[in-house]
Amino acid sequence: MIAELQYQIALTLIPGVGSITARQLIAYCGSAEAVLAATPKSLLRIPDVGPALSGAVASSRQAALSRAAEELEFMDKNGVQALSFLDKSYPERLRNCEDSPLVLYVKGNADLNAAKVISIVGTRNATAYGRQQCENLVRDLAGLYAPLVVSGLAFGIDVCAHRAALRNGLPTVAVVGHGLDMMYPAQHAGVAQEMVQQGGAVLSDFTSKCVVDPANFVRRNRIIAGMADVTIVVESAVKGGALITAGMAVDYARDVMAFPGRVGDKASEGCHKLIKTNKAALVESATDVAYNLGWDIPKKQPVQLPLFSANLSDSEKQLLNFLSATEAQSIDVICRSTKLSMPQVSAALLNLEFGGLVKTLPGKMFLKM
Repeated sequence: MIAELQYQIALTLIPGVGSITARQLIAYCGSAEAVLAATPKSLLRIPDVGPALSGAVASSRQAALSRAAEELEFMDKNGVQALSFLDKSYPERLRNCEDSPLVLYVKGNADLNAAKVISIVGTRNATAYGRQQCENLVRDLAGLYAPLVVSGLAFGIDVCAHRAALRNGLPTVAVVGHGLDMMYPAQHAGVAQEMVQQGGAVLSDFTSKCVVDPANFVRRNRIIAGMADVTIVVESAVKGGALITAGMAVDYARDVMAFPGRVGDKASEGCHKLIKTNKAALVESATDVAYNLGWDIPKKQPVQLPLFSANLSDSEKQLLNFLSATEAQSIDVICRSTKLSMPQVSAALLNLEFGGLVKTLPGKMFLKM
């Protein structure tokens, strides 16, 4: 007896059947097996199914089922798991996207439904600035939330994000634009292996033996965008795959954030475009990510003031002690809690910010550095 998974894989191999169409056919017929068993006449009763598609199902189903059987054999020999869009382990965030893949192929044991998932993308031609911002962001997020880090294993920012996750003990998932019988680029095969060994995964919606084509990498970008709570663009030219991924995240009504760069810097023009057109929030730190996503900022324990704080005024010391023992607070809360006047608090916060001891967050919230 042929398993439903084989029928699902076969359905994805029928010419003209994309993710949306496959799910529509299954919804009307009840299962992938029923779709492939249906006559062309019965398929024509389904909205938006024409003679070309119904004919393709009839003429291609045997070859598709045979190829799907080969794929199942490849998976069994190579430790690859297939996740149907109906499986509990299928990433829920991605499932909610209209064009999510019918089947995902996964090597590794990453929790694709982790409590917090971020995607980090960017240019292949990363600068030292971009790599440093990526490193800092992943390191700081690791210390606060331990999110799952998703990227595309490409040169530049992508592999920088994966490596930073590995260095900081975070699980990380690479979404690739080819089957799991190969690795592209080949130079990153070692990184991919390390990811799998450290609780991450390599993931694709392509079967083995597929031809590597530039269009594949655009198609895989929807998975990078759809799997995550937020897509963070570290560096990008005004055109590129990172902006395509960001656009897909916007279409999915997901958060998008982008790092700013210097005015005129080609590597940051895409980030600036996203920010200027209100498609992305500006990000400078892990705290910015937490604030925009509504993640709770862990409370800090009271700390001893540094030696140079001896030059601070009494009100500045009082504010610093208060902020050291709490999360980000508004100026009104600070005034009520410290019993200081608004002018005293405003002046003290300004001096503390100039001194690098306090950071102003969006919404006029203040946080101890």
